Amino acid sequence: MTPFVFNTTPSIVFEPGAARRLGEIAGKKLGPRVLFVTDPGLRKLGLTDAAIASLEAGGASVAVFDEVEADPSRATLMKAVERGRTASVTGVVGFGGGSSLDVAKLTALLIGSGEDLDGAWGVAQARGPRLPLVLAPTTSGTGSEVTPVSIITVGEEEKRGVSSPVILPDIALLDAELTLGLPPAITAATGVDAMVHAIEAYASTSDNNNPLSKMLAKQALRLLGANIETAVTNGGNLEARSAMLLGSMLAGQAFANSPVAAVHALAYPIGGTFHVPHGLSNALVLPHVLRFNAPDAAHVYAEIAADAFPDLAGEQGAQGLCAAFIAELERLAKRLGMQTRLREVGIGEADLQKMAADAMKQQRLLINNPRQVGEADALAIYKAAW
Repeated sequence: MTPFVFNTTPSIVFEPGAARRLGEIAGKKLGPRVLFVTDPGLRKLGLTDAAIASLEAGGASVAVFDEVEADPSRATLMKAVERGRTASVTGVVGFGGGSSLDVAKLTALLIGSGEDLDGAWGVAQARGPRLPLVLAPTTSGTGSEVTPVSIITVGEEEKRGVSSPVILPDIALLDAELTLGLPPAITAATGVDAMVHAIEAYASTSDNNNPLSKMLAKQALRLLGANIETAVTNGGNLEARSAMLLGSMLAGQAFANSPVAAVHALAYPIGGTFHVPHGLSNALVLPHVLRFNAPDAAHVYAEIAADAFPDLAGEQGAQGLCAAFIAELERLAKRLGMQTRLREVGIGEADLQKMAADAMKQQRLLINNPRQVGEADALAIYKAAW
């Protein structure tokens, strides 16, 4: 068999209400002085209160950094690091969406190791060690709680990543109650994002694509496909929310080890330049990238089509099943009320050429795509999506 490496978070707690027991679950690991990284919206809504109170009840002093924004900037990251250093923290909690978790990962790294951020960019450049780290997602999309990746916005538009097993957390705390208040639009975008993670991980041409990632991707698609519409239309359904949170994590484990490809590469210029949420950026280009890939990957997409959409099981032949899969993904986006064209999110046709050039900067992702993507191909995909 082909050799591979599979890294993931060593401890996963999946339990509604677990955030209220954060101190009991993770207090010893985090130590006496904890930096709690989150965003102002969650803080204002009071969603962080029980978790912080639990840490304090266990005897920890908690320094809160609640300034994380969408697509967090380098400046925000460094403010979090400074807050943690000033408080001499012994552990870090990331609580929120992917942005808060990404900031928490690198904050734990930079405080724990003292290394320079510019030396950590890229794959396997982070040295560590990091501080003890616990991540609690409040959305079902990024899978950041089980991925060794953190994405930070540098300058006006550029996004850079740190990818290293060093920044995997000690504990992922999955509490579906934290996702009950998620608005329908965010539920839809993050849910499709998780589906993209599973699809791209399964089809990745990375040398490290492996049986574990494939198994996890298929199970993720079963959970996500069966529950995303319920979660969007009936956000108080705890069973659906739990399935989405677990599916998102499984997809995260899959793509953390079998990396994503052109959907993400083409989504980055949409988010970086036009500040479209990451999940929606992925959804906007997803069917068009899959159609571009189909000549080389129809048989791969056919293998997962019925996992996401069981009604497709009767389709005949890989080409037909692949086409039906892509069409059903398009219909799903419409049923979820998502924007489906680039023009609907403020992108002009004149913007597409620069976006195509920018997408070419994501070679670390494009090399995993089932079909080679050049700048002209990226432009054609954007035009199809426009």
